[in-house]
Amino acid sequence: MTDTRLSFKEMCAEFDVTPRTLRYYEYIELLQPDREGRARYYGARERARMKLIMRGRRFGFPLEEIRQWLLIYEDEGNEAQMAAFVEMADRQMNELRQQQMQLEEAMTELQQLRDQTAHSLG
Repeated sequence: MTDTRLSFKEMCAEFDVTPRTLRYYEYIELLQPDREGRARYYGARERARMKLIMRGRRFGFPLEEIRQWLLIYEDEGNEAQMAAFVEMADRQMNELRQQQMQLEEAMTELQQLRDQTAHSLG
């Protein structure tokens, strides 16, 4: 065997996820580690997928969308996956812009309410 595989515990530590999260990613078929008895081992493919999953989560993509996107590579190849990513990124950018506007509105309203309250205090 090669040292490039990570144990379950090492995988959790490398990606700073809980065991529950890692088991859930396996359950919903985002990851498919090698199994030897009850032990799980994660090779280069699974670590690369985990990097993509973590990046997708950071950008706010739902897990099911990430799963479907990862399947595109297996079914249709790299170019189809990249094209799908561009579409996903465009949609997510629009969603993030809307969230940003809502957040800015809430912050403005909160600041005004805070200022009014502080002014009432004297």
